Parts: sequence; C-alpha cells; structure tokens
Amino acid sequence: MTPVRAKISALGIYVPPRLLTNKDLESMVDTSDQWILERVGIRERHIADKGVASSDLAVEAARKALAERGIEAGEVDAIIVATVTPDMLFPCTACIVQHKLGAKSVWGFDLNGACSAFLYAVQVGSQFILTGAHKKVLVIGSDVMSSIIDYTDRATCVIFGDGAGAVVLEPADDDSLGMVDFIHEVDGSGGCSLYMPGGGSLHPSTHATVDQKMHYVHQDGQAVFKFAVRKQTELCEKILKRNGLSAKDVDAFIPHQANRRIIMATADRLGLNPEKVIINIDRYGNTTAGTIPLAMHTARTEGKLKKGNMVLMASVGAGFTVGATLLRWAY
Repeated sequence: MTPVRAKISALGIYVPPRLLTNKDLESMVDTSDQWILERVGIRERHIADKGVASSDLAVEAARKALAERGIEAGEVDAIIVATVTPDMLFPCTACIVQHKLGAKSVWGFDLNGACSAFLYAVQVGSQFILTGAHKKVLVIGSDVMSSIIDYTDRATCVIFGDGAGAVVLEPADDDSLGMVDFIHEVDGSGGCSLYMPGGGSLHPSTHATVDQKMHYVHQDGQAVFKFAVRKQTELCEKILKRNGLSAKDVDAFIPHQANRRIIMATADRLGLNPEKVIINIDRYGNTTAGTIPLAMHTARTEGKLKKGNMVLMASVGAGFTVGATLLRWAY
C-alpha cells in the first residue's frame, strides 16, 4: 500500500460567550490591565459557565468542522480529543463527544500532551491516514482551563481561557499539499515547572489535597518562558533545515498562544517576518489544546492561510512537551 499524505480538509472553532477582561481581574487579584498586556499580551479571555465541560466546547467546534466539510459525524472513522481538562477521568472525553455527535461505528480516545496536545493529536491522526487505516479522522483540541485555575493566584489566573477547535483529516489528492514533516520531544525534567499535583494516583482527591490547592495549575513562569523560547526555536530551526527550507519560505507561523513575548522571541530568533506570525492571544488567552486551531481560524480570517501556503506550527507545554509541524495548506 502506497502511503498517502494527510491533509486538513476542514476547520471549526468554538469559544464560550462569556468574557473575563483584564479590568475584571483587577477587581479579583492584585494585578492591572497594563501589567497583563505588557507581560503576556492578553486583553480578555472566554470563560465557560459552570456546568459547561470540555466535551461541550469540543462538540460545538466539531459540528462546525463537519458542516464546513459537508459530512455527517457518522462518516468519521476516529475521534481524537486533545485535552488536559477531560470531563472526568473516565470515560474518555472522546466517548462523550462521540455520543453527543451521534457518530456511529466510530472509535476514539483522549490525548494529554498539555499545550502540545493538539499538534500531537494531529500527527497521530495523520498516521492513520498515512497508513491507509482511515479515510477521515476528527481531531479536536478542547480545554476548560478555568476549571483548574485558582482565581486568587495572579501568576496563573491572568493567563488562561477556555476554547476549542477541530479539524478533519483526510488523504491529500495532491502530493504537494498536506502534512510535510513533524518533530516531537518531551523533557520530563521540567514537569515540576508546570503541573497540577492533585487528583491522580500519586495524590488522590482528599480534603487535604483540596485545602492545599493541589487541584489547580501550578507554574514557574520564568522556567517555562526560558524553556519555551529555546526549545520552540530549536525544533523550528531543525524541521526547516531538514526539509531544505528557511524562514523566508514560511507563509504563516502558527505558534501555541501562551505568551506574546514567547511568540515574538521565537519569531525573532527564527528571523521570521512579523507579518507572517499569527497572534490572537489578546482575544483568547492561553486555551491550551485550543490555541493552535483558534489561531488557524484567525490566520484564515486575516487572509494569511491560503491553498499552497507553507505553514509552520509549534508548541511547548507542561511535561515539558514540545512539537513542530510543517504543512502545506490544502484548501
């Protein structure tokens, strides 16, 4: 069987309607609109209402992607949900999404790679296409980060928002389009710099773990910043070089939206034209697995994502997880 390159054939996004602005945060913690803008580049973020789960956001994004492609949920072979905030530990969120979509004869699973989860899930789905095992794979990045954020911790509560994005992966009918290459790495030595210690088998949920705020995100911002800039740049340089490309060949750089300064530091080191760098963190904050599909949507609406464009995507997340992907936009 001849390997067939995977392509993204449709895209859909969803964010909850409620906004949490920097002005709102000023009345909640010791911070300011100016400080948040200067340090992370965020003005507002979307926050899900109580009782709205990752699966709810995922389903809305998936429906939009399926509608754009003009197919029914039952035509999909597999569903991969990238998330660090599953509805519950089990069943997996992919099962819940499958049921809500009414997709029959579909299998699926969740993938936890934190902020790199969407890129990881896209590549896993692409392998099913590449081998001929599947014809249509639905990949969704969805996180309700507000569910695990301590809104008395100014170091983390200003950063995160809620959102989801979904893509349909299919075989490319043109070898010049679709997925070109990817590089993934993990570095577990950085796990203590960004993590949620409570709720797993190491620290099961108890009154003590709740009292100690172990079920919230804990972050060493400086350590994450330094690692993210260094490794994101390193992987991007490596993937461009091994494909005989340079910064001038990149039509759109779509990075994980964690911090505007991280994005611009990476772009500067790569020598990328600022016009080619996609940034929407000001409107959404860090939505973890949702950031890259949300940024794809922004790139498309800004006219920076057209058929044949060379797209470089990159991410760094808790773990640490790192990813870089090259693709030629297919539609």
